[in-house]
Amino acid sequence: MEMNEDIIIVGAGIGGLTTCLGLHRLGLRSLVLESSDSLRVTGFALTTWKNAWRALDAVGVGDSIRQQHMQIQGLQVFSTISGQPTSEISFGGKWGIHEIRCVRRKVLLETLERELPRGSIRYSSKVVSIQESGHYKTVHLADGSVLKTKVLIGCDGVNSLVANWLGLDKPVDSGRSAVRGLVEFPDGHGLEPKFRQHFGNGVRHGVIPCGPTTLYWFLTFAPSVHGVDTEEMDQNPAKMKDFVLSKLGKVPQHIENVFEKTALDCMSCSPLKFRLPWKVATGHIYKGNVCVAGDALHPMTPDIGQGGCSAMEDGVVLARCLGEVLLRKPTREDGEGKDEECYKRISEGLEKYAKERRWRSFKLITTAYVVGLIQESDWKVVRFLREKFLSGFLANLFLRMGDFDCGQLSIS
Repeated sequence: MEMNEDIIIVGAGIGGLTTCLGLHRLGLRSLVLESSDSLRVTGFALTTWKNAWRALDAVGVGDSIRQQHMQIQGLQVFSTISGQPTSEISFGGKWGIHEIRCVRRKVLLETLERELPRGSIRYSSKVVSIQESGHYKTVHLADGSVLKTKVLIGCDGVNSLVANWLGLDKPVDSGRSAVRGLVEFPDGHGLEPKFRQHFGNGVRHGVIPCGPTTLYWFLTFAPSVHGVDTEEMDQNPAKMKDFVLSKLGKVPQHIENVFEKTALDCMSCSPLKFRLPWKVATGHIYKGNVCVAGDALHPMTPDIGQGGCSAMEDGVVLARCLGEVLLRKPTREDGEGKDEECYKRISEGLEKYAKERRWRSFKLITTAYVVGLIQESDWKVVRFLREKFLSGFLANLFLRMGDFDCGQLSIS
């Protein structure tokens, strides 16, 4: 049996739920199709910069999430080789006041879900194919269900089916991987509310508080350089933990304890992929009544902490652009004429969305990739420049990339 939905969003990740909630705030109903049987919370946590809080405030959940997470006051950078600090910046310094918090992914997704009307997310709904159907798109699910929609939005991650349908080239492997972890200290971790990063020996690792008892950490590296099999390591968490501990370099004992005390089931390893930025600049972000957002649009390496933040930006901009065209009173009332007018309006809205997001995405992907190369390089010249001159510049780059305003949901 074929069911009709005005707007279908594929993927209940950060981008998908932000888009759905943005549309709901404007009075537009959408249905999110999620392939898994529950919210996906892999990755444990994410750093939310100024741009993310503007997006969360736009969809009305910023204050709720703030109350559950500590505000980070600054960034400290250290050398893993010498153990000495190379730079430190305050998040209230010359770049203005910046609100930065490390948000647990589970809390973020559950908060977004809680604000949606009942039935907005359909779980265990894996999309297997997309077909043209006049001015509509027909979506086929693995369970045999068929849905017909006026708007199809792909927020289905790095390996996006919707992006593939649009003809966007697949993301490429950066040659690097990341191990991420979350650790609880029931009696308090005692760390300052600062983002602490370490560079050197071909790795980058960092620790950042989510709250007084919870810490998030990461370590990025090139498997080929360090001679490890990441698939094997992901299947053997004990081996993964040993590898991480062996790559910390010179760090204080209380920082090493953060990694040491992490439970094996609170760690994960994954390859870092990104879409070639010129493919985003020239490729089909949208086509007619279909578009992509979040990692389906701009997968990037995590080196400037903007993957999840920019997905929230996408959600607000996309909801606003669709609201501007779908909330207009139609001029045609007859069946085929009305459908054609609606299709043209949707295409107009998605074209505007694509124009707003294309170059922002290009800039973020490019910056993240270059920063990652500099941060992890073990070449002596780069290492010297990084520790003596570039560390402060790179630290400030985090703030510049996060100082972006996606705007409000209000429609003129």
